[in-house]
Formats: sequence, structure tokens, C-alpha cells
Amino acid sequence: MGPNLQSGEQLRPIDLARGHGLSTQAVRNYEEAGILPAAGRTAHGYRTYTSLHARALRAFLALVSGHGHQTATSIMRSVNRGAVDEAFRLIDESHVQLLDDRRTLQAVESALRGLAPGKPTAASGPADRFIGPLARELGIRPATLRKWERAGLVRPRRDPSTGYRVYDEADVRDARLAHQLRRGGYLLEQIAPLIAQVRAAGGVDPLEAALRDWHGRLSARGRAMLTGAAELEAYLCERA
Repeated sequence: MGPNLQSGEQLRPIDLARGHGLSTQAVRNYEEAGILPAAGRTAHGYRTYTSLHARALRAFLALVSGHGHQTATSIMRSVNRGAVDEAFRLIDESHVQLLDDRRTLQAVESALRGLAPGKPTAASGPADRFIGPLARELGIRPATLRKWERAGLVRPRRDPSTGYRVYDEADVRDARLAHQLRRGGYLLEQIAPLIAQVRAAGGVDPLEAALRDWHGRLSARGRAMLTGAAELEAYLCERA
């Protein structure tokens, strides 16, 4: 929590910084980045801040938790230059991404429910695919599939006459799972053992804990967005 301020009360950079566990340099950096409104200056040239700056800082830090540093920075810059509609558009886009991530999680769970013990998931289209068509189907680059192969996420065979990679149903299943989990924020080194266990066990139990964690992170992000919205609204009201 920041300091309790009366409107118009002046703060030194260190006062604003201490209230949020930051360094004075971080506060100056935020001002220079346009996250905070321009500071006032004393007769000797020292920065002075007010309750408006404290409110802006609270809004920014709350927005970071839900939207990430880059988007939160863009939102605050837009507000501070008077482009409030642009800030709202950025927030809308972030909510759309959260919705997409929720749908991604649902797609992963749906894909996993379709896994029968010892049997790969059936995929739409031809049973076997070459690297180009599979990459296009997933919306990724062929180089990404090659990277996943090096990480052990997919294990295509080679066509004996051409040497081209051939992905069968099991490979397509693994590529789909890898793609969905990557979108969920998982690293390759986290995904590889999960896929390996699914292959070995013929089931999806190893992914249940990861999916619960994913649900939790999405819920936390949604709540953080609500907190960020409340703090931003308070800042907008104080600016009015």
C-alpha cells in the first residue's frame, strides 16, 4: 500500500518509492517512460510528486500483475497523454488474450479427454503429414517443429526414399499437445517429460497437475485484471 496523502501534498521521490517497495531510480525511470505524469520541480530543481503520482504508480503496478509490464506501460502512457480510448483498447486486447488462453486450456483438456489408453488421438485430415502441412495446420513455422523434435516433443520418422520427416497420428497428437502447452506458458523442458509420460503410460494423468496449475494462473490473472481496472479507474477519477 502507498502512503496516505491529501490532495496537493508534496512527496519526494524517496517517499513515493518507499510506499511501494521501489528504488528512487525506479520511480524516476517510470516518470521518464511516461508511466507517471511529469513531476513538479522545486526552486532547486528537485522532483516533487503528489497524490496523483502515487495513484498513477498504484494503477501501474496493479496493471502489471494482470496485463504484463509492456501492456501496462502502454496503458499508462496512453492515459497520461490523454488517449484514454487507446488505453481501453489495449485493455480490451489483453482481455481477448485471456479469453483465448482459456479457450486454449479448454482445447488441451478436450484433446486429452480424447486420448484412449494405448491409442493415439485421431486427428482431422490425413493420418500422416509432412513438416510443412503440419506447421501450417498448427500456425507455426517448420523451424519450430524441428526445435520441438530436438527437445523430444515429437519423433517423426524419415521417409526412406526422400528423407523427409513424416508425422504419424501419434506425432500429430504430441505436436498439438506441445503447441497448446506452449501457448499456456510452459517451457519445452517442462513439456517434454509430460509428453514422454503420456506416451509411456498411455494416459493423461501426468498432465492433470499441470492443468490445475494452468487453471489457477488464469484465474489469478483474471482477478489481477479486476484489481488493475479498479486502480486505473481511481487514477482516471483523480485526473479528471
